[in-house]
Amino acid sequence: MLQKILIANRGEIAVRVIRAARELGIATVAVYSELDRNALHVRLADEAFALGGQTAAESYLNTDAILDVVQRSGADGVHPGYGFFSENAEFARRITDMGVAFIGPPPAAIEEMGDKVSSRKAAVRGGAPIVPGTTEFAQGPEEIRAFGEEHGWPVAIKAAFGGGGRGMKVVQSAAEVDEAMASAQREAKSFFGRDEVYVERYLTWPRHVEVQIVGDQHGDVVWVSTRDCSAQRRHQKLIEEAPAPGLPDGVEAAMGAAAVKAAKAVGYYNAGTVEFIYQDGEFFFLEMNTRLQVEHPVTEVITGIDLVEWQIRVASGERLPMTQDEVLAQRRGHGIEVRINAEDPAGGKFLPSPGRITKLDAPDGFGIRFDAGYAAGDEVSQYYDNLVGKLIVWGKDRDTAIARTIRALEETTVEGVATTIPADLAILRHPDFVAVEHSTKWVEERLDLSDAAAPALPVASAEEGEEPEPLVQRSTTVEVNGKRFDVKLWVPESAGVAPAGSAKSVARKPRRAAGAGGAGGGAGSGHVAVPMQGTIVKVLVEVGVAVESGQPVVVLEAMKMENQITAERSGTVKEIKVAPGDTVGGGDVVVVIGDD
Repeated sequence: MLQKILIANRGEIAVRVIRAARELGIATVAVYSELDRNALHVRLADEAFALGGQTAAESYLNTDAILDVVQRSGADGVHPGYGFFSENAEFARRITDMGVAFIGPPPAAIEEMGDKVSSRKAAVRGGAPIVPGTTEFAQGPEEIRAFGEEHGWPVAIKAAFGGGGRGMKVVQSAAEVDEAMASAQREAKSFFGRDEVYVERYLTWPRHVEVQIVGDQHGDVVWVSTRDCSAQRRHQKLIEEAPAPGLPDGVEAAMGAAAVKAAKAVGYYNAGTVEFIYQDGEFFFLEMNTRLQVEHPVTEVITGIDLVEWQIRVASGERLPMTQDEVLAQRRGHGIEVRINAEDPAGGKFLPSPGRITKLDAPDGFGIRFDAGYAAGDEVSQYYDNLVGKLIVWGKDRDTAIARTIRALEETTVEGVATTIPADLAILRHPDFVAVEHSTKWVEERLDLSDAAAPALPVASAEEGEEPEPLVQRSTTVEVNGKRFDVKLWVPESAGVAPAGSAKSVARKPRRAAGAGGAGGGAGSGHVAVPMQGTIVKVLVEVGVAVESGQPVVVLEAMKMENQITAERSGTVKEIKVAPGDTVGGGDVVVVIGDD
């Protein structure tokens, strides 16, 4: 068994791995950026080391910095979590070359299955049907236009080394190809470090059904359960459930068998997910995620299997704890997982909402689990994924699970940032979802979210002056040669040294609400303001050009998602206040529009 694990990640998944390792008696090592200096995963780990930098590229995607910490800490295993380096074969190879266990699949399997193009070839070898599409990287817009003309529109441009909807753009016509391809490549490069893309046919009303598999280093592979992940926005999942409901007899078993064959075709071991799209009784291989999925807990609650524990045991060279028949015999009931993201779902726009969480009250009760990466007082940064936490619910059947999930969401309180909870409730209460008549397009095309605005964020009141108290004991953190230590000291309370893991309340201005069309500022004022903190990735207009109301003027990246900021009035661009690469705050004016 491994003795010390470094988690090359942050947030909820880092917390999840730390807890599983602790239960196995394994020491843990956290790494952190400047912005995550006092994050929850840092506070929970046995040791923590600074990576430096703020953005993911400067910290969690800094290979040399992470490998240096692996060596300094003496870790004999590295868990990559999801995102970042989790599907990076070169990172896995450099870890294993150090004689350290990579808690994931072998590098060769990551290369073949992590590349969505070669994974399609592997699926064909394993006998799984694939969606019509290219089996090579797209070389340019003309190639994509030719594919669309041959197979019909819409088509999907997808990041070859991505997942989770990042770097995926749906193209409705030939005229949209150039901008969509460029945008997909920017997002892919930002989130996964590579910008290759491919193209495939986009089905009209599919469900997204995936299969959780786990393999060991002795050649055994089992499929654990299906999951339905069809409730999505921006091709990213909002709600997942297990097992996938409403499948005809024999389809789940056929999917499971196809997933196992695809995994064995590339010598796969450790945890992974084979994703399919399902429509009208048929299923097609979509891709394989060569890592632990965000939604893995919904499989855990119906099986009683700790998938992170299995990952660690497999990486330690142990055999799978159960056979295929034993796994399937252990499943019971129905599970639902809700991702609670820092986004404002008003009007279906799902605008990112970075900021400090001033209050977080998780639900409780029978069949309730809450996996969080933040606590009250923590900051949700624009530079990282915006997942605040995951609500996982078990019920004896699907109806019970839905009712229990609604109850739990109604008891959940998150203040300081807007969240997707209003949209989650709208989904769970809708007859289409209850009847399993939704698809991956349903949230954006049919679900009415006009009344799903997040609650108004409270204005914090200034603290009343108080007499200084005598010396009190406080805990804080210090770094020595980049390694984090918790220390205690005696200081006057007025010195303002907050306990480690807390945030002192201060008076703050209320957050600007997201304006219609993704722009801030007064309606028709001509001052186009961004509704959230982020980075300008592209300016779409020039001084002197005429624009129409609703026309995009800049592209803003926040929490790894691109958002088009639009003009609220027609007129002529008089001033552009930003350039690509500039960081802006919520409410900042980026373009000024005046009369002709």
